[in-house]
Amino acid sequence: MTFAEAFQEDIGSGGAGSNDLCKDPAFPLFKESLVNHDLIQDAQALLGKSSFDGSTRRQALQLALGVGYAAAAGTVMAQTAIKTPSTGLVTGEVTIDVNGFKMPAFRSAPAGKTHLPVVLVISEIFGVHEYIADVTRRLAQAGYLAIAPELFVRQGDPSEYGELAKLQSEIIAKVPDAQVMGDLDATVAWAAANGGNTDKLAITGFCWGGRITWLYAAHQPKLKAAVAWYGRLVGAATPQTPQHPVALAANIKAPVLGLYGAADTGIPLDTLDKMKAELAKGTAAGKASEFVVYPEAPHAFHADYRPSYRQAAAEDGWQRLLAWLKRQGVA
Repeated sequence: MTFAEAFQEDIGSGGAGSNDLCKDPAFPLFKESLVNHDLIQDAQALLGKSSFDGSTRRQALQLALGVGYAAAAGTVMAQTAIKTPSTGLVTGEVTIDVNGFKMPAFRSAPAGKTHLPVVLVISEIFGVHEYIADVTRRLAQAGYLAIAPELFVRQGDPSEYGELAKLQSEIIAKVPDAQVMGDLDATVAWAAANGGNTDKLAITGFCWGGRITWLYAAHQPKLKAAVAWYGRLVGAATPQTPQHPVALAANIKAPVLGLYGAADTGIPLDTLDKMKAELAKGTAAGKASEFVVYPEAPHAFHADYRPSYRQAAAEDGWQRLLAWLKRQGVA
């Protein structure tokens, strides 16, 4: 019997020997495999397939990554990819100082206006590409200063990867949650110095960014509202990701609207039930958090440039996002 089989058998049966197994020299490697499984499961759900090979995988990643986005989306999903006009906006890349490190970010805001409410936009595992940039434009057209920071930039460039496993192991798995929280705090400081009113601060994120949205809602006391799109709530603990949202539910500092799909293969609905139970025992903000589950929606149902897009759920979720920000005093 392999270490992994023994571990699974012991844990699955509730055996008392799990502490002994955790002392096995093979445990760190197996634990790492569990973490990679969490990440791979996220990405597989994001791309709408349980396995990838040959041209199918390359096409899926071409759709997802920044490189090749325009060409791939143009031929495959041109009928659904949204292009928000930049008329009346200031939009483009900016640089944010994080303790001397220069972090790029994409920002959109109404032109010529200051004291704007601020929304942080957190990407999927594929980084800040045209879809995420367009989300910032949509928010700017609604009157917000919206900023999408490049949170993977220290570890690498997702657009350079053509293999899902390497992207996960060489970049995503190496991004510490603590680093991300610090980068987002620096983004808030940049917004305050560049036309934003951080007394009206919100965050929204997709997939990997949905999980980060929950984490930031437990981290940042200035936050007034959060909207998490299909963000994973549970997972294996690692030095980079020591706690997941369900473990931080008692610390939620701003009400979170969770938008999920019942057909999501990467996020079991029972994990939502676990999160709801923990939120009910926590802070007033946690108790004020809400979930919406779209019955037939898969993972990444808001990603209008991929086959996972579900227009009705995406549009309803977007209207709920805008209403949530207004309800929580951000608008």
